[in-house]
Amino acid sequence: MSTPTRVIASYPTYDEAQYTVDALADRRFPVSGLAIVGANLQSYEQVTGRRGYGRAGGESAVNGALVGALVGWLLGVFSLVQPLVSALLLALVGVVLGALVGLLLGFLAHALSGGRRDFSSVSSVRAERYDILALAEIADEAEAAVADVPAPAGRRSA
Repeated sequence: MSTPTRVIASYPTYDEAQYTVDALADRRFPVSGLAIVGANLQSYEQVTGRRGYGRAGGESAVNGALVGALVGWLLGVFSLVQPLVSALLLALVGVVLGALVGLLLGFLAHALSGGRRDFSSVSSVRAERYDILALAEIADEAEAAVADVPAPAGRRSA
């Protein structure tokens, strides 16, 4: 069974809601009875560009090089003879081999996608507004405390 809560304030951005809760914490208000809740969530995908063979192979080559360098370095570190030289040499070999394997796998993955996703993007979740909820037993006190919080520079009225 959940504890009853009440909306004590709403803001158009998360930063404004966070600012308010932080200001209450600075005033020693018991913020453990508060929550910031995003309302009316939307999935948002920002397209960042076209993704062809060059970009697919390049991104995969970089990832492969990083993984190869790490694996090579780890193998070299645990060498009993000249661990520093072995680690650096194996890391360099790992970069080259990892980049080549990554490049080939990137080309292959892009070819197998059949043109179904020829773009890259960044996904996120956005909320229409951010509500500050308070436990019912402290809601009146919290609402009064929020009213005393000064607005940050550039903040719109809630």
